Amino acid sequence: MSDHAIALSGVSKRFGDVLAVDDVSLEVPYGSVYGFLGPNGAGKTTTIRMIMSIFYPDAGRLSVLGSPNPEAVKDRLGYLPEEKGLYKKMKTGELLTYFGRLKGMTTADAKGKAREMLDRFGLGEWHDKKCDALSKGMGQKVQILGTLIHQPELVILDEPFAGLDPVNVQVVRDLILEIKRRGTTVIFSTHVMEQAEQICDSIFLINKGHKVLDGPLGEVKASGGQGIVIDYDGDGSVLRGLPGVRRVNDAGKSAEIFLGDGAKPQDLLRVLVDRLEIRRFDVREPSLHEIFLRAVGGDDA
Repeated sequence: MSDHAIALSGVSKRFGDVLAVDDVSLEVPYGSVYGFLGPNGAGKTTTIRMIMSIFYPDAGRLSVLGSPNPEAVKDRLGYLPEEKGLYKKMKTGELLTYFGRLKGMTTADAKGKAREMLDRFGLGEWHDKKCDALSKGMGQKVQILGTLIHQPELVILDEPFAGLDPVNVQVVRDLILEIKRRGTTVIFSTHVMEQAEQICDSIFLINKGHKVLDGPLGEVKASGGQGIVIDYDGDGSVLRGLPGVRRVNDAGKSAEIFLGDGAKPQDLLRVLVDRLEIRRFDVREPSLHEIFLRAVGGDDA
């Protein structure tokens, strides 16, 4: 099991009558960005907490950075939990220094790294201000920096983009890709499929405690057949009920369309140009959103 940053074999966890995670096996390669996906309550956070030894599995085995006991490697891990919170009366620089000290850094190194990170990510002027003065988005950035200050080998981010505006979403996305290039393994948990599709090398989809699928993102998408993506102007209601159309994911100005057996994209295009102004018409693999809907809700969901 030590050939992977994380390996789970037949792991289960029960809370009373609720089987939160049921016989899950999973291997996360070193140096990858691995998406943990699923609806709210699917078992993502419970799985993460077992990896972090916050919970212990009732059955099965797990290995983290080659150790069967994650507590033995905790200083090599960074964890941003879903339920986030700051010590509001601490100054921002003090808080990051404290997080660094908890992970084994010297006070001098932690102070220097805290100053460097705050300056780099546009929060330098907040170094000596208390955390309760931070906006929600700034607080989220500070917590992410606190997760990374000790340069962990394995980083687990549970909904890291929550509360961030589009500019800071890009900042955090770039940061994740940067630490990946340094060889860091990243677990990225979300229920927003578009975020996972942009950043993940591989995905693990869990629903109602059961593993639905896992593997490299390209292979997962390729297994879903072909879809048609259009950008359009006009009344999108005409997309439904067209001959040969089996399913439509309509977002208002763009849509993902799936055809029934024997239907041809060219025939669909001929029909659409008479009813809508088509700005883009691409035949490609289905989106992760579509694969998620099929896996969680059934093919006709």
